[in-house]
Amino acid sequence: MAIQSVTPILIVEAIEPVLPFWEALGFERMAEVQHGEGLGFVILGQGSSLVMYQMTGSVDLDVPAVSRLGPFRSVLYLRVADVEGIAARVPEAEVVVPLRTTPYGAREIFVREPGGHIVAFAQFAQEAE
Repeated sequence: MAIQSVTPILIVEAIEPVLPFWEALGFERMAEVQHGEGLGFVILGQGSSLVMYQMTGSVDLDVPAVSRLGPFRSVLYLRVADVEGIAARVPEAEVVVPLRTTPYGAREIFVREPGGHIVAFAQFAQEAE
């Protein structure tokens, strides 16, 4: 059995604040589910890359077993062709780990997106433009 894709679902208090971050990176809304006055769930996509967000109140109703697990921590690790260009597109993001080169050959930067999750952008030498 082969895994065909991996898509994170990030749980946040409100979805709307994270949208400009991903839209600045070229992601578009692929699907939305309302929850009360705002969004309860959204799928954002760019090419074959997807990220999903679900609001805590929506999780409570939709998948209460997950809700009972408590707060989550996660890091999204995205491979990109131009890490410095990507970082420049989201200048308002809090830098958690400044631009660095790793022993495993990645040029990386870690930022906090508006929902509080850490997003790592990594460029590998063979992927440079």
